[in-house]
Amino acid sequence: MWERFSYYGMRAFLIYYMTASVAAGGLGFPVASAGNIYGLYTGSAWGAAILGGIIADRWLGQYRSVLIGGIIIALGHFTLAFRPLPFFYTGLIFIVVGTGLLKPNVSTLVGGLYAPGDARRDAGFSLFYMGINLGALFGPLVAGYLAQEVDWHIGFACAGVGMTAGLIQYVVGRNRLQSPVAQPSQSAEPRTTNPEPPSAGGLSATEMKRLGAIVIFFLVAILFWGAYEQAGSTLALFADRNTRLEVFGFAFPSSWFQSVQPIFVITLAPIAAWIWIRLRDRDPSVPTKLALGVLFMGLAFAVLVPAGAMAQGEGVRVSPWWLVASYGISELGELCLYPVGLSAVTKLSPARIVGVMMGVWMLSNAFGNMLAGSSARFFVSMPLQRYFAVVAIILFVTAAVMFVLVRPIKRLMGGVR
Repeated sequence: MWERFSYYGMRAFLIYYMTASVAAGGLGFPVASAGNIYGLYTGSAWGAAILGGIIADRWLGQYRSVLIGGIIIALGHFTLAFRPLPFFYTGLIFIVVGTGLLKPNVSTLVGGLYAPGDARRDAGFSLFYMGINLGALFGPLVAGYLAQEVDWHIGFACAGVGMTAGLIQYVVGRNRLQSPVAQPSQSAEPRTTNPEPPSAGGLSATEMKRLGAIVIFFLVAILFWGAYEQAGSTLALFADRNTRLEVFGFAFPSSWFQSVQPIFVITLAPIAAWIWIRLRDRDPSVPTKLALGVLFMGLAFAVLVPAGAMAQGEGVRVSPWWLVASYGISELGELCLYPVGLSAVTKLSPARIVGVMMGVWMLSNAFGNMLAGSSARFFVSMPLQRYFAVVAIILFVTAAVMFVLVRPIKRLMGGVR
């Protein structure tokens, strides 16, 4: 929760800080350059997860990797509190390294809390996802407000305070985690009493097929995150420059839009968990859930097409409810894709490389973030309604292909649900 407070609290105003004029305390970067830096930073933070998984599996274990990663993240945010430009880049690098250590391994710890074959695992990950989104909710409200309304660097420091609080809580509550260093062996599905002979790379044929399923999920997730993570780039600029920052007479900073998605997660995640449990044997398969996730993400951008058309008028700011509706639909998609994907990776991965595979899964978010960052250039080079429509069409086509492939993917999964 506290790690997401720090990450999303800072992300909520990062592109605003980079594009704000020097006179206003910002860096004065052009939109395209700021978008590329945003994409490289957020993408690297997720991409570093694969190295974090390797380090945990081979040397540190999950518990210590999360602890050390959290310390480095806190140092990064406090470094950003200093004004000179070198501190800006150094702070981002620290956060990338720390997130790489923390992100995949905290999810692996959660997977290890459930016995092999426990049907509650998908629901458990949905509740876990709700919990960490409390941080994503309050981070923009607190750090975003301080950054935009008081001082940019106080916002950065506030994010560091949140991460420090998380470290304290993590150490104090460590006894609630079941043998954290040994979690990978508990995270995978049980093996048969007569295991298959290993193939190339020491993996059995069944394991290779299951890894093939993860690769397909990975490719689909890239496009999903490429759209979803525009909440911090293209859609953040749309919120700041083309949307009325007022609801029922109450004015608010544009960074507060970053808290809308977590509100929907916190509201909807318990419902999603309850639905997955109630459906039992009729529970949709993992590939079906992922296809639904991409479909909802396409609908989220389709909703913005008329808003983009209206915003093309000179001096026109559209209602904030357009973005609220879009974010709400996108969260239906995220709840179908992200926690379910986390759960699937812990079930499909061979026990000895589960940390690495969790990093591979998060690498999809890395590529998606880079796509989202580079897309910021279209904010100033393409009519908004056309851009929103193109993104929606790409996602609809991807969802259709995924629905067609549901049965072949289920065969690759080898009986894992």
